[in-house]
Amino acid sequence: MKKYYFLIILFIIGVIISGISPHDYFTWFMEIFPAILGFIALSLTFRKFRFTDLTYYLILIHCYILFIGGHYTYAEVPLFNWIRDFFHQSRNNYDKIGHFAQGFIPAFIIREIFISRKIISSRAWLSILTVTFCISLSVIYEFLEWFVAVLTGGAADAFLGTQGYVWDTQSDMLYATIGSSIMVIFFSKLQDNLINKK
Repeated sequence: MKKYYFLIILFIIGVIISGISPHDYFTWFMEIFPAILGFIALSLTFRKFRFTDLTYYLILIHCYILFIGGHYTYAEVPLFNWIRDFFHQSRNNYDKIGHFAQGFIPAFIIREIFISRKIISSRAWLSILTVTFCISLSVIYEFLEWFVAVLTGGAADAFLGTQGYVWDTQSDMLYATIGSSIMVIFFSKLQDNLINKK
């Protein structure tokens, strides 16, 4: 149990640090809100269903990606500003890390649920539906961004983080698709072994 308390402490520290003088509190809240929801869901279901340690570690990493993006906004993360300038890129691409993770890490989560709850027995369908779920999650998130932008107008510019890139929405979904596909292709056996050891 101690390791889980350690993860909770790291999560709380991440929320607190990210909330200290962020770019703006509206963007900060919108970006970290999925992490807060995830924390609540995991806390409420912990006694009934436990993921493998690897999945919990990856969830925490995903939360920190959100915390950093919320603090600076995805278009202004300093390291990726430096990468943009050094490699003469046209935009800060930290958001692509976030959208890759949006496919890669939820793939661990949903695939583990599918297996542990014996929802899908076919290995082929397990892979297809894992990737499909992650693509759907990415689409829903893009709808959310659109909805927030319509409601709040210019206040959502930092949340959207398109940086003038006309294909930003489509590329975000592509990165999530790539992330989930890589998980299924290269990490399925590892996850299977960890689930069997639970």
